[in-house]
Amino acid sequence: MRHPVANSSLAYEQVGGWGVKEIVAELHAARDSWRAAQQRSREFAVREFPSREALKEIAEALCGALFPMRLGPADLHQEGEDFYVGHTLDTALNSLFQQVQLELGYNSRLACEEKNDVEAQAAEIVKAFAKQLPALRGLLDADVEAAYLGDPAARSVDEVLLCYPGILAVIHYRLAHALYALGVPLVARIISEIAHSITGIDIHPGAQIGPGFFVDHGTGVVIGETTIIGRNVRLYQAVTLGAKRFTQDESGGLEKGAPRHPILEDEVVVYAGATILGRITIGRGSSIGGNVWLTRSVPPGSHVSQASLQHEPGGAGRVAQ
Repeated sequence: MRHPVANSSLAYEQVGGWGVKEIVAELHAARDSWRAAQQRSREFAVREFPSREALKEIAEALCGALFPMRLGPADLHQEGEDFYVGHTLDTALNSLFQQVQLELGYNSRLACEEKNDVEAQAAEIVKAFAKQLPALRGLLDADVEAAYLGDPAARSVDEVLLCYPGILAVIHYRLAHALYALGVPLVARIISEIAHSITGIDIHPGAQIGPGFFVDHGTGVVIGETTIIGRNVRLYQAVTLGAKRFTQDESGGLEKGAPRHPILEDEVVVYAGATILGRITIGRGSSIGGNVWLTRSVPPGSHVSQASLQHEPGGAGRVAQ
């Protein structure tokens, strides 16, 4: 950390400085107030949460290990590929192990549980995650191929992998989803949100997405936690797969984890600006037109457009099949 630099300007002198000492004291009081309200003790003098910065570095390293000659270092040669992948994975997985430990320890403290063997549990999670990486590479190959085949502007699969924000978001999603399923949802969410902040594509790591998934252009796409997407599905920009309503538990709080997002079967295409809400099913091979607002299931092979939705009272719509 750099030491503050003295400011000798006349304006600084005229306003009497920035009042940093007083602000530090007030921020300290604000933190104490929040910790008291949240019943947090001061016994943890070090960071107790996973680090966004560390997980960003881990995700970038894993991207390089999965696609070394395209997402790895610029000076990498093919004869050094395996060495690079091994070294990169070893470093990334060791760092991931530390972040997983932080989440597991945090969860135990938050639940006021006795501290179990967090280190051993974290090691099992990271090992199980590492074993999935070859299969994840296969899934991502199918995603890249789908993007190449689905976009006439794409000149090669390499261009797709290097340039398309949808592929970057899907790589992060597939890494995050594997970790989410292994029981570290906070680590998973941070990884998916890193891609969200870069691409504008928001894919919750809890969503279930089959192979051959393509998000074209992508900005503004939202895919909710309990969404289920089949094989070879294509979405365009500004598509929302969201919840229609939020159910409440007996105490009035929002029910967590309840199925509330759509199911898209295989070969579905959803065009730009469409909003699909609730636990409804879009049948295999259907296409949903641009700017459509849809809150009911449609059968396989349906073609839903704004015009078709205007034919029935209340916008329920008559669907061409």
